[in-house]
Amino acid sequence: MVAFAKHAEIVGISDHFEMFMPDNWDNYKKEVKKYGFHLGIEVNGHESVEQALKFEFEYFIYHCWGDVSEDYTALKKLQLSGKPVIVAHPYATNTDLSKIPEGSLVEINNRYVWRYDWKSFLSPFVNKFKWILSSDAHQPNWLNQQIALRVAEELKITETLLF
Repeated sequence: MVAFAKHAEIVGISDHFEMFMPDNWDNYKKEVKKYGFHLGIEVNGHESVEQALKFEFEYFIYHCWGDVSEDYTALKKLQLSGKPVIVAHPYATNTDLSKIPEGSLVEINNRYVWRYDWKSFLSPFVNKFKWILSSDAHQPNWLNQQIALRVAEELKITETLLF
């Protein structure tokens, strides 16, 4: 469906590491690359970081949970890989953005942003980060970036393109 919709200029697929890896690495890589998508993975906090770093992903989507100090340390470890690391939907994971290093990639997506007071949550950090706009397309009706684009416009954020 994602290949059919052609909803974005750059498309990466990043399923949850904890659900699909490492047992399905070969199939996962083959399927993602078959459609010409960028190969990423979504890592749910610090517990899977070491194992995720053993695979050849092009980028990481990372959940940094608000009160879990190990998640912030593990974020820095992922960033040292030299590959893009996107802090995923920080309002949904209650990420403490004051603990995220300046210049980090932070996501605004269609899936969650509308459920939160995004303006209050994100405004203090507009100039601290590079911003990634995402559809987070878990459902076909999310195959666009209209809400994320509108939030970025309101906050006067410029989208960062990775590839």
